Amino acid sequence: MDTITLTLVAVALLQVLSAFFSGSETALTAVSRPLMHQLEHDGDPRAGGVNRLLLSRDRLLGALLLGNNLVNILASSLATSALVGLFGDAGIAYATAGMTVVVVLFGEVLPKTYAIYHANRVALWVAGPVQAVVLALNPLVRAIELVVRLIFRLFGASRTPTVSPEAAMAELKGAIEVHGGKSEVREERQMLRSILELADVEVGQVMTHRRNLVTLDAGLSPAALLDRVIASPYTRLPLWCDNSDNIVGVLHARDVLRAVRGRSEGLEGLDLRTFATPPWFIPASTTLQEQLQAFRQRREHFALVVDEYGSLMGVVTLEDILEEIVGDIVDEHDIAVAGVRPQSDGSYMIDGAVPIRDLNREFEWHLPDDDAATLAGLVLHEARRIPEVGQVYLFYGFRFEIARRQRNQITALRVTPPPPAA
Repeated sequence: MDTITLTLVAVALLQVLSAFFSGSETALTAVSRPLMHQLEHDGDPRAGGVNRLLLSRDRLLGALLLGNNLVNILASSLATSALVGLFGDAGIAYATAGMTVVVVLFGEVLPKTYAIYHANRVALWVAGPVQAVVLALNPLVRAIELVVRLIFRLFGASRTPTVSPEAAMAELKGAIEVHGGKSEVREERQMLRSILELADVEVGQVMTHRRNLVTLDAGLSPAALLDRVIASPYTRLPLWCDNSDNIVGVLHARDVLRAVRGRSEGLEGLDLRTFATPPWFIPASTTLQEQLQAFRQRREHFALVVDEYGSLMGVVTLEDILEEIVGDIVDEHDIAVAGVRPQSDGSYMIDGAVPIRDLNREFEWHLPDDDAATLAGLVLHEARRIPEVGQVYLFYGFRFEIARRQRNQITALRVTPPPPAA
């Protein structure tokens, strides 16, 4: 075998090494770290190797770039030497043009394109060989690191990664939205998104409003109070005295039934207020994350929400917060409310009291809920007036038509969402 043939074989082998370095760099940069941690936890030794490489990204990238440049420069030198021997000085131009095509196509584009689309698989394949390369080139890489640090210090640049909590949270949310096109993980994506938003949602947005509460007048007779407790679909009922804002306790249906069962002389003289627990008041600005922690610490499931003036706004329960994560939890005692009715033309007839967050969760809409908790509240906020029946508003890409109004309250709307993106 002559010298030219040996040189071409050597150039080809060096380009294989170049493809290995380029693909490894791309795969280990784009690899999913959560997946690698999970695979290592499940016992995959290759994933453990990937995680160890990622612990020192500077050293990893230095070794891969050093190896890639060494083989590319050596291949170009060999090709230039061989072509100069064949064509004289013109071989320099031939070698430059030929090696540019070979290096870009086979040493960069092809391996990096494959690696970017199969990052996790490629990273597991190359973890072992790359560890050997990093170990072999460690002295040179350390010397390069020292020079880089000196240059950074010379120009006052920082090598410390800065990741704020807000950026980390945005990255998590972005990772969830990346999988938005996969219908099979829709429910999981909704729950993860809701968990990350617990610190941004206030209890005033998910509470049961006072107009929908079932409360008890402490001045009623024991028999009347018992009838109302039995007729109520709820187990915990606020007890008020003199006026509905003066909540004096919370009555649990189980405690009432236990007290009644333990009496043999009937209901006369029974004071149900003695069985009420002290009320727990919280401001409407409390976030769901704070309230969830408070529920766990106090071992309670029920809190009364008040505004800045101390007036009762509604109640929030542990179930309300859990429903923000997993969706509506309906049991045999819940009151079924038909809030959303799809229409044949693609629109929806929606009750004005339906929470915006429920609509966003169910239909993957993105209506804002910062200034209003319900759909009717959103229309009032945008319209800046109380609309008449039949009026139509267009905002956020949606069409809102006022279908019914009772006094000053919007009770039903016809909502037409924007057409799906192509």
